[in-house]
Amino acid sequence: MTASIEFRKQLDGYGLTTAEILYHMPDHPALLQSYIWQEYDLFPEFPVLHKFLDFWAHKLDGVLHSVTVGHARLIRPAELKAVGASFKLN
Repeated sequence: MTASIEFRKQLDGYGLTTAEILYHMPDHPALLQSYIWQEYDLFPEFPVLHKFLDFWAHKLDGVLHSVTVGHARLIRPAELKAVGASFKLN
């Protein structure tokens, strides 16, 4: 059985990134519309998000207003605690 692409990304340091993108509606520029984008991406560079925003700026009509980003690493290195003693039970 092979691991999913998303799981492999998490092992490579990717975390779940959520962005709220506010943009001006093409037909009514005074109004803002909200779009939620979610993907696995690398903190703090966010190359996947930057690629998406570049696509948006060049191919879509709605002019970007602002982007709010949240990020969480779902798989983290294990936390280790030093143990002062060990005991053997028979």
